[in-house]
Amino acid sequence: MSTAEPSRTIETAAIEDTSLLAFYRDMDPAERRTFWACASGWALDGMDFMIYPLVIGTIIALWKVDAGSAGLAGTVTLLSSAVGGWLGGYLADRIGRVKTLQFTILWFSLFSLVCALAQNFDQLLLARAVLGLGFGGEWAAGAVLMGEAIRPQFRGRAVGSVQSGWAVGWGLAVLAQAVLFSLLAPELAWRWMFVIGALPALLVFYLRRYVTEPEIAAATQAKLAASGDRPALWEIFSGPILKTTILASLLGTGCQGGYYAITFWVPQFLTKERHLSIVGSTGYLAALIIGSFLGYLTGAWLADRIGRRNLFLIFSLGAIAVVLLYTQLPLTNEMLWVLGFPLGFFASGYFSGVGAFLTELYPTRLRGSGQGFCYNFGRGIGALFPFLVGWLSTTTSLANAIAIFAVAAYAVFFLAAFALPETRGRVLHADG
Repeated sequence: MSTAEPSRTIETAAIEDTSLLAFYRDMDPAERRTFWACASGWALDGMDFMIYPLVIGTIIALWKVDAGSAGLAGTVTLLSSAVGGWLGGYLADRIGRVKTLQFTILWFSLFSLVCALAQNFDQLLLARAVLGLGFGGEWAAGAVLMGEAIRPQFRGRAVGSVQSGWAVGWGLAVLAQAVLFSLLAPELAWRWMFVIGALPALLVFYLRRYVTEPEIAAATQAKLAASGDRPALWEIFSGPILKTTILASLLGTGCQGGYYAITFWVPQFLTKERHLSIVGSTGYLAALIIGSFLGYLTGAWLADRIGRRNLFLIFSLGAIAVVLLYTQLPLTNEMLWVLGFPLGFFASGYFSGVGAFLTELYPTRLRGSGQGFCYNFGRGIGALFPFLVGWLSTTTSLANAIAIFAVAAYAVFFLAAFALPETRGRVLHADG
């Protein structure tokens, strides 16, 4: 059973046109349909996840939940998404990327509706846990699909641009919050937020009609079916692949732990410690989201311009610096609003290189399993950070709790990126 790339020199493609949108101009119609399907899916995925952090203050007030327990719901969602991502990636290697993407989108859309109907915190906690399975699987299938559909010289920018859809989804969630909490009582508004989180289900109709399986994946699946040598679930932990899996899992842990420590609790930080109203905090979150969106686009460009590793190293250090400024200095609210832009920029932009990087680290037969596990293992460990920040905030300020866990996570991210190889422009091959 093969556990690594065939023995050959790794082939890389020259990157001649480094402009951000060069990849889109050169796409054929099938590539563009795949691009927009994945970008829309990731945007709606981001919207669905960010709904809970935005309504967490309302949940705490209505059901008399302490901050640690409220954070636990976010942690449970991410932990289950770690399992869902690994299984979703494995499923993508067995039945195909597109079919897996359709199934996982329907899954988390359905359970967003279930969240809207929860009658107590325990029911909401359970619904978020089950929702997380589809949430994690959607990323695994979509990231591999995009990574394989795009030519190597454009892969960083294309996958990174899709990643920017998360900021769009986050913005849609904040917009929905501002509208619904202005029009409805809080005890109704939070439920309608979760109803809106079911909208991704509509994307399945587009996927079924217009998006096809990447040729490289279809060819590999055909070879494996003919030989009967199907990849095992545990194959990414054997042979020379093991080292890659360990380091890539640490990278996923650091980049996501830092992100969740910040984004999950910033809405509560603004209302609890800066004494802003839910509607009044919208402008502060908007600065964070705009910075995040431009960070994704900049990261997408830099991933092909300077390489994936350099992107990770620069942005992890930038994130550490801005987090400390945002949480530890006695800033006025106006200064905090200004700092929201670089916080969103550095805390998000590196994600643009992660999908392409993980795609390029694994052979095609194991790509879904490897990419799905490493990213979502990081999501699972990073899932502890919302809970831990909430727990620590009971003995210190929320600002201090955010800073401690975010800085620790970004340090792990930096070290893992430093230890892994550069993969920019790597050509993917069918194998089996």
